[in-house]
Amino acid sequence: MSIRVVVADDQALVRRGFTMILRVHHDIEVVAEAGTGLQAVEAARRHRPDVILMDIRMPEMDGLEATSRILEEADWGPRVLILTTFDPDEYVYEALRSGASAFVLKDIPPEQLATAVRTVAEGGTLLAPSITRRFIDRFTRRRIVNTAAAARLERLTGREREIMTAVARGASNAEIAEQLVIGAATVKSHVSSILTKLGLRDRIQIVICAYESGLVEAGDHDVGH
Repeated sequence: MSIRVVVADDQALVRRGFTMILRVHHDIEVVAEAGTGLQAVEAARRHRPDVILMDIRMPEMDGLEATSRILEEADWGPRVLILTTFDPDEYVYEALRSGASAFVLKDIPPEQLATAVRTVAEGGTLLAPSITRRFIDRFTRRRIVNTAAAARLERLTGREREIMTAVARGASNAEIAEQLVIGAATVKSHVSSILTKLGLRDRIQIVICAYESGLVEAGDHDVGH
């Protein structure tokens, strides 16, 4: 079964370029294009894609609001991959808070675009640990603890909190397993449990929740506490 994709970008040439790049891959089907945020929302409703490639700066409604609307309304679990020319940190943070699973600059090599789509469609994310640390550290230095998010952490066991902390610091499952001297399969099971208990979508949302709840503070590089 092919991966169904909607491409949303206000520049027709860019939009068509992404579409042409993806359509050469037999496992990817571009089902619609959108030139505005509102069109992206409508295309998602109509075509129920697996992945939406979303530009940030678009008329009528920007990509961040469109992402939020699509994910709030969707009952089929679409994933959003933000594509933009710009690299200011605030866009990255707000895109991830809106529910995006990946953030990729438009200068990505063409051959990597299909790989990015497949990664996101399979439930993965596209923020390397070093990037996660840089962006989250910058945007949590002066943030006030979200008391509602902090209260939800009571649902977790002590071990799950340790693993959530490690994820927030950018550690992979293999690294967490080594640090905590447990099996990689056990780490994966704990991560799934954290997602379920906290109602989160993916590892990126675990990172955001960990910082906003005060479980992890910028500059704290310890695993656990």
